[in-house]
Amino acid sequence: MFKILLKKQMTEIFRGYFYDAKKNKKRSLFSTIMFIIIYLAIMIGVLGGMFTYLSAGLCEPLTTAGMGWLYFLIMGMIAIALGSFGSIFNTYSGLYLSKDNDMLLSLPIPTGCIVAARLTSVYLLGLLYSAVVMVPAVIVYWIEAPINISIVIGSMFLIIIISAVILVLSCVLGWCVAKLSLKLKNKSFVTVFLSLAFFALYYFVYFKAQSVIQDLIMNAAIYGQKVKDSAYPLYLFGKIAEGDWLAIGIFAVIVALICIFTFWILSRSFIGIATSTASTAKKKYKEKHVTRKSISSALLAKEFGRFTSSPNYMLNCTMGSVFLIIISGALIIKGGDFAGALNQFYATGMDQGFIVAIIITIICVTAAMNDMVVPSVSLEGKSIWIGQSLPVEPWNILSAKLMVQILVTGIPVILCEACCVVLFDFGIAEKIMICIIPLIFTVLIALFGLFLGIKMPNLTWTSELAPIKQGINVMIAMFGGAALGMLIIAVYYLIKSKIDIILYLGMTAAVFIVAAIILYTWLKKKGAQIYRFL
Repeated sequence: MFKILLKKQMTEIFRGYFYDAKKNKKRSLFSTIMFIIIYLAIMIGVLGGMFTYLSAGLCEPLTTAGMGWLYFLIMGMIAIALGSFGSIFNTYSGLYLSKDNDMLLSLPIPTGCIVAARLTSVYLLGLLYSAVVMVPAVIVYWIEAPINISIVIGSMFLIIIISAVILVLSCVLGWCVAKLSLKLKNKSFVTVFLSLAFFALYYFVYFKAQSVIQDLIMNAAIYGQKVKDSAYPLYLFGKIAEGDWLAIGIFAVIVALICIFTFWILSRSFIGIATSTASTAKKKYKEKHVTRKSISSALLAKEFGRFTSSPNYMLNCTMGSVFLIIISGALIIKGGDFAGALNQFYATGMDQGFIVAIIITIICVTAAMNDMVVPSVSLEGKSIWIGQSLPVEPWNILSAKLMVQILVTGIPVILCEACCVVLFDFGIAEKIMICIIPLIFTVLIALFGLFLGIKMPNLTWTSELAPIKQGINVMIAMFGGAALGMLIIAVYYLIKSKIDIILYLGMTAAVFIVAAIILYTWLKKKGAQIYRFL
């Protein structure tokens, strides 16, 4: 029974490699093999190569200085962080709030067997992530430093210790996430906020890593002594891989006891955790007067409700707005530096019109990253008949979808334009073009996205990620919009010696307006009819 349950857990984790959610059917053997090869290439080739490079940079100077234990401590902490983050959400969804808890508990299966299978799946996933860090670290150490049987055994044991620590941390953190998820009301916004915070932290660490590593290597002796004096257990942790049998024995006993205690706690509390539900607060009925809404307002509220209810939808389709806000913040905070840089460009003889075209291109290309209107039709799925059966015109429904993208993209675009207009010393005509063209472009790409969404819908998906991320229409919209934005600067670069920037931008705006009118006319007539009979 344990083997069957473990196979079920691992199949759920890697379900996407065997099942095509977009086509709602099993993948072919060739497709499955190719997906597994790509996954291994990313894990071993990309991540493994990255940590091999990091290990090679740290190992030689630290081992030469007699600080091999510090090298393993650093790589071990990285492995624990990566493994815990990689398996925490699997623990949250697979152990605590799994959708099949009720079904499994109704079967004659011992609770301990269920817990053991799920803990094993968490352990194997954590081992996979930590091995990407630790296996290259161990191999590099064996190449750089003299080894013996104690070091070989200690290195292997350190990998096992790290995976066990990850298991315990994943259980604790997964429990915290599960508890919070039962109490939070606006889970979608919290998920989006945490995801964006993680991305920001990742890039901050990425850009600071090189200077931190250099400082660590130059002051290894000082940092090593501080660790010994104030955190001696961490020193013993690093000594495991150097074959220190005392450290191996201490950590083996401690980690084994913690793992046994974790399993005991989960076995006793699993039924309570698995059957827990979110608390519901009692509310006293109060009579309220509801304001009557127009058809357009009601449909727009419905579309915004669908948009804000899905973290996947918001995260994958609104990165353009996020980056536009970041650019605006950078302009506000570092406005003087940007203005000084422009003055230096002018001093070198760079054409002011070229700078204006670059600014417009940056805003347009960034705005093109938003594509929430493209999957909006497909996301209705098998429930599309509800909208079709309403006593409203199909165009009213489509225009509501269109307005979501225009509003979510247009407001950050206006903010970015305002910062550019206030900060940079351009002429009135140039500033007007900076304000007009990105807004026309925003409407154009929204219309183009809705056109693609109607012409290439996917209404048979089983996972909402299929229409959001995997649709060919999404790819065409994003890359096509970015290419159109890049054409602004590319064409001007080729003909700038023959045409004035204001005339060129005016012609560009006219072309965008004509294209938008053509798409709008098609969507209102032919597109609405196609939607009616999807």
